[in-house]
Parts: sequence; structure tokens; C-alpha cells
Amino acid sequence: FCGKIIPLDNVYVREALDKELTSIMYNHSVTFLILKRAERYFPEIEPILKNQGVPDDIKYLAVAESGLANVTSSAKAEGFWQFVPSTAKEYGLESLEGWDDRYDLGKATIATCQYLKKKKSIFNDWALACASFNCGESGLRNRMAEQDCNNYWDLYTNTETSRYVYRIIAYKLIMENPQQYGYYFRKKDTYQPIPTNEIIVDTTINDLFAFAKQMNVPYKYLRNLNPAIRDSKIINKGNKKLKINIPTQTSLSWSYLTKDLKNEQLIIKEEGNY
Repeated sequence: FCGKIIPLDNVYVREALDKELTSIMYNHSVTFLILKRAERYFPEIEPILKNQGVPDDIKYLAVAESGLANVTSSAKAEGFWQFVPSTAKEYGLESLEGWDDRYDLGKATIATCQYLKKKKSIFNDWALACASFNCGESGLRNRMAEQDCNNYWDLYTNTETSRYVYRIIAYKLIMENPQQYGYYFRKKDTYQPIPTNEIIVDTTINDLFAFAKQMNVPYKYLRNLNPAIRDSKIINKGNKKLKINIPTQTSLSWSYLTKDLKNEQLIIKEEGNY
């Protein structure tokens, strides 16, 4: 994981990972939908991780956090990467009336990279940096100091954090080898990236229904392609530059999105034959 070998010869480590694998594998519908969503969102996340100098495996943290969906937790953490308001602000994710950067996948991914790189420099370990993403730096520091422990695998901590990194790794295993874990699908049946045109808006939009009509796009699609929009208007007093995605003329056509995947065949191993 992130370039380091996981000590699976340790019975507690092996069983902890097996627990998460079992839990995810047998939650079939949720896991299957995640596998489909990954084809749309990983192509956006992966180049950012590379550009930021963060291991590609970190994309599975987003899966563990949100299932690659814009969700809100009971702690008011929001978006794919589940930032709470205070941490979002600290890492440059702004919010306006009707707009929240936590739902901008590109910006939130960059903020996650900045957070994890900072924690990696403190803990000198990506697994511990990921654990701090879940429980916070001070809480993790305290647990490590109390136990004189310098690694995630031997650390005793709360149930959620003790499962957290194993859950990320379990998703990595399943999503890199789906057929090995019983998931069979054709690429054309996954959710492909939707081509868009990007426009910059730096003023208040008092009526997004009228704005959508002006852009010749149904309001529903405007909202789906721009989850950072949180209301029917955006109050932008500081003239912040907002990137808004508008679907291209053909981008919502399933046949267009899958045109290069038509001849793909599903290969299933059955009774020793392919």
C-alpha cells in the first residue's frame, strides 16, 4: 500500500484486512455501483494525485470515505473526500451562499493531497497519514505516544480508525482485481466520463433556472454536473471565479459515451474454461 509491504504474516493484520474484504465483498449492490462509478471519476482523480506527488493508491481513500458519491456525514463532512467545514477552510476550500468547494472534485482532491502530504511529513508514513485523515493529527499523535508505537499496524485506537486503512486497502484489492472477488461486468456497462465545456463565472447568479435556460441545458443536468452548486442561486459578492461545467451537445448520449466499447466481450471463467 503506497509502496510499502503490509505485514500480513501478523495474524491481527491479516484478520483485520480479511474482515474488511468480507464486509465489502458481500455488500454486492453497493460495491458493484462503486466499481461502475470508478470508471467516471478515477480518470479525474488520478492525474491530480500524480501531479501532486501523492501515491495513486490514495484514490481508494475517497472510495472508503464516500463510495465515490457526494454524501454528507453526521459530523457535517461533505463531498467525495468528506471534509468538515473547518478543515476545508484550512486547505483552501471556500464556500459561498449556494456554492461549496468541497463538492468540486478537482479542488477537493488537491486539498486532500495537501493534507496528506503534510501529515506524511509529520508521521513519515502514508498509512498513518491516512489514519490521521480519519481521526485527526492530535488524536493519532496521542495514541502513538501513549503506546510508544510508531506504525499503524500495531496501534490500538478507536474502532473506526482501527478499521479505516484496512478498508482502503480492501477496496484497492477488490477494485484492481474485481473478477477475482466475484464481480463481472463489461466496461461499456460502467459509468463513463461525461464530456463538458467549462465556463468561468465571477458574478452573482440570482436565478440558476434562468441561467440554465440561457445555457440551453436542463437545470437537472446543470446541478448533476456541478455538485458544488448547492442552491438555486449563487451569491458571489467577492467575485470569486467559479468553474461551471456545461454538457456538450453529444455528451449525454449513451451511444456516444460507449462508442469505442461496443465490441467488448465479457470473459468469465467457468469450470476451467474461458
